[in-house]
Amino acid sequence: MASLQRASHPLGLNLLTTETETETLRWDMVGHQREDHSWDGGMTLADQNQPEVREPKPSLLGPKSISRIGCWNVRTMYKWGKAAQVTNEMKQNRVDILGVCESRWTGNGRVVLADGTTILYSGRQDGQHQGGVALMLNRLAAKALLEWKPVSERIVRARFYSKYSKLTVIQCYSPTNEADEVDKLNFYEQLQSEVAVTPTHDVLMVIGDLNAKVGRDNIGREDHMGKHGSGEMNENGELFADFCGLNGLVIAGTIFPHKEIHKTTWTSPDKRTKNQIDHITINSRWRTSLLDTRVFRGADIGSDHMLVVGRLRLKLRKVAKKSVRRKLDLDKLKVPATQREFSLRLQNRFEVLAEMEIQEEETGVEDIWQSVKNIYMETGKEVLGYPNMKRKEWISTDTWALAEEIKELKKQLLSNIHHNPAEDLQQQYRAKDRAVKKSARQDKINYIENKAGKQKKQQR
Repeated sequence: MASLQRASHPLGLNLLTTETETETLRWDMVGHQREDHSWDGGMTLADQNQPEVREPKPSLLGPKSISRIGCWNVRTMYKWGKAAQVTNEMKQNRVDILGVCESRWTGNGRVVLADGTTILYSGRQDGQHQGGVALMLNRLAAKALLEWKPVSERIVRARFYSKYSKLTVIQCYSPTNEADEVDKLNFYEQLQSEVAVTPTHDVLMVIGDLNAKVGRDNIGREDHMGKHGSGEMNENGELFADFCGLNGLVIAGTIFPHKEIHKTTWTSPDKRTKNQIDHITINSRWRTSLLDTRVFRGADIGSDHMLVVGRLRLKLRKVAKKSVRRKLDLDKLKVPATQREFSLRLQNRFEVLAEMEIQEEETGVEDIWQSVKNIYMETGKEVLGYPNMKRKEWISTDTWALAEEIKELKKQLLSNIHHNPAEDLQQQYRAKDRAVKKSARQDKINYIENKAGKQKKQQR
């Protein structure tokens, strides 16, 4: 088994690696030690260690636990100590999964820190330290990771295990409102492709800096927007809102009432303009599972964007128990005495119903029908009752009749006031018991012989 080595990191991070991994790890220009993966733009980087996939994974989501998922445009993690600051703020705000925009790391790969935090990043392939997205996972989320895919320097997708419904998180960084229309369309085409391949039963969350102002006006968009947005909708906001409507996503920042300072996610350098352009969305199927989404102004890493966090707790639909409808013992109506009793009780009950028919205009036809139904059911329960459990088909009616006689004798024995029951009752009980056993044995023999005879005829 490979021994562990601890490498010091110039940015203040301690990276834990193995000797077998050391050759595949390299230092970039600012000292990031990371796994080096080649990427052709369409390769899915599933969990790198295949034996880990076979191990039982913890459930990330549940009906009794709250998961915290956030997004943050940190401006850069390509500076000394910046990644450590982001990790520290993530822990202080108890965020399980943090989507990061503008990480400015090149290439793509996975970094595992000594404290258990895992960073999945996707950046530019030309070596320029611009843009880039990443997902930072705590220990629980890292263990629940099923697969992840670096789509581009603007999109990274990851899927996590849950006992009830798996979670898919797509972290994205949209072009600005002033960007070229072709770049915007290409971005949304890539994003649509990733949403399309997500299983429909997953909890889907699209998060990140969308550079989209959706505003407060949700007329015509009530199914995917609320009235608690901020500002006025811009062109990027229309594209984003249309995308959410097409895919059944709800913009969480617009459905929870908060103060304005807990809605706006970006502040201009002159401190005069504040906009809500970072968003968390969830598919409408799991809308009620999202407890809240708001800005946390206390988190600070020197960025002009605020940390946005959503709290998620699964609300599962209750499965209604199927009611078993028992049938009345209608065979008893073949007995004339039972039939007469049933008719007499019905006649008495229908006298009350006749009074209701006089007031039909006030009562209504539906009420009268329900009364008739209840009368028949209640009378049937009292007179007919429910049939006994299904009897064995090979036992004859004569044997069942003998068994009923034994039950009567048993009642007489139990109701005898003497401590020593009459000898004649005991003798009758023993005789009936022997007769029942003998008759049952004969019924079994006859049943088997009849079965054998039928099979012989079929073979001929």
